[in-house]
Amino acid sequence: MRFTESHEWILINGEIGTVGITSYAQKELGSIVYIELPEIGRRLALAEEAVVLESTKAAADVYAPVSGEVIEVNEKLKVSCDLINQSPEKEGWLFKMKITAPKELQTLMEREEYLQLVAS
Repeated sequence: MRFTESHEWILINGEIGTVGITSYAQKELGSIVYIELPEIGRRLALAEEAVVLESTKAAADVYAPVSGEVIEVNEKLKVSCDLINQSPEKEGWLFKMKITAPKELQTLMEREEYLQLVAS
């Protein structure tokens, strides 16, 4: 799992990446009450807005951690956003993408580096 400075994570499995928000981001946002997921087939550039989240505290954009094409969205979130609140780094994943620029993964942080960022 790799992390961005804007609090997204990506779990890489071959050329497929599963994307979500970190536990830290979820705590900062509070209870997520609405989500706008990307369309399947949408091509995303690095750091492009991919998802809109609305919480009891604020609205927030979720950005693509790398370039790629959306191949799946977490359909369970359309029924209940609670999965993001309960398990943001597992069952509350947002979308899966086919990574088209694997070199961009090198710009992402390992977990220890990310934890240092949020602790400061």
